[in-house]
Amino acid sequence: MNNSGKAPAIARIWRGRTRRERADEYETYNFEIGIKPLIEKAMGVQTLREDRADETEFVTISFWESVEAMARFTGGDPTRIHHLDRDAEFLIELPRSVQILKVRASHGNTGGDTRPTRVAVSVSALV
Repeated sequence: MNNSGKAPAIARIWRGRTRRERADEYETYNFEIGIKPLIEKAMGVQTLREDRADETEFVTISFWESVEAMARFTGGDPTRIHHLDRDAEFLIELPRSVQILKVRASHGNTGGDTRPTRVAVSVSALV
């Protein structure tokens, strides 16, 4: 993970949904193939999961020092989706976009610890 000492300025948010019965398998696959490389480039990465009756939603938030740093990771267009090879097999529909937000503030424990915490974050749309 990039620990430049700077606070993240940009949050990139990806969302995807899978059938509930495939959620554990997708979570493992997504971590191994998608999240691990992201951890090497982003300043920080958070993964979230919501299990519903018939489907599970996954949210990945990566934090970046700038849009330019994010663009280097995505190969130019920071809004470009990087579908994993097996996403079409797992996901109910392939996401068409990501959300890019400017980080305005962060309060409380917002990293690393997997215990639930109360966090207040103010963000504004960037693109």
